Amino acid sequence: MDIHLRDLRYFEVLADMQHLGRAAEQLGRSQPALTKCIDRLEAIIGSPLFERTGRGIRLTRVGEVLRLRARMLRDNASEAIREVNEFASGRFGHVRLASGPIAADHLLPELCHLALAECPDLNIEIEIGPTSTLRGQLKDGEIDILIGLTATGDPDLVAVPIVNDAVVVAARRDHAIFGRKKVTLESLLEYSWALPAPTVPSRQWLESVFTAAGLSRPHVQIETSALPLLPHMIARTDLLSFVSRHTLALHQGRMLRELPLPATTLNRTLGATYRKAGYLSPAAERVLEIFKTNGARLFANAMGDAAQGCKNR
Repeated sequence: MDIHLRDLRYFEVLADMQHLGRAAEQLGRSQPALTKCIDRLEAIIGSPLFERTGRGIRLTRVGEVLRLRARMLRDNASEAIREVNEFASGRFGHVRLASGPIAADHLLPELCHLALAECPDLNIEIEIGPTSTLRGQLKDGEIDILIGLTATGDPDLVAVPIVNDAVVVAARRDHAIFGRKKVTLESLLEYSWALPAPTVPSRQWLESVFTAAGLSRPHVQIETSALPLLPHMIARTDLLSFVSRHTLALHQGRMLRELPLPATTLNRTLGATYRKAGYLSPAAERVLEIFKTNGARLFANAMGDAAQGCKNR
């Protein structure tokens, strides 16, 4: 069989768009060119991949199977090309790291310090963003190692847990809610909130707690994609927020306090994540080993240094 990777990519777009004209426009190819692509694949596989439905098309059962395998085949080829290219160009010392903003500020500098001390010629590329977005880039092969929240249950990823964390409801220390004899979910809804964007998993989890109890969602008065901004916001307002317990510890000097309520405590794990079947350069493998060995200590030291910085400001 002589399957071209380009044909597989065109097939995937056509399968997503379910319309020959729109797929041709997105790919910048003519409709006859796409038709020839599908003809080649069907000739190799020996079965139709699409069937017409109204003005569009849809995958046959055979097409569905190929769709599941096409991305894997293209990814494997891309990984092989990258490995050979890095060897040919002398870039076996290249590693692509990604992290959320908090870990980037407090953890990555020390991790890079250790890695460069051991491998002076190492080349490190760093991407910063929300963990949920970065996890998608990891699965697409755009990054090698993700430092931050780990995810369980994904067969394509391997998680290396380092430390436990919890996201909790918090407010400024003299907030009126701490004067209540008993705090319930209902009482939390009496106040406005400062929360991450709706796409952030921790906010989605918090809102699901209220809706599962038959209650309305919290009234959000301040919304931001910059998570480190939340503690500063609630330190100066009467708003409640939902922040990492580690982050909260950094701002104790700013008069913040956790509201201990089991129903609104989200337990999670921080660590490293990489693709199970993905290619890791020797440099990336070494950085991963350094993180496995030193991650817990680095995290503890970073939190201590950050907390001291908060006190000195």
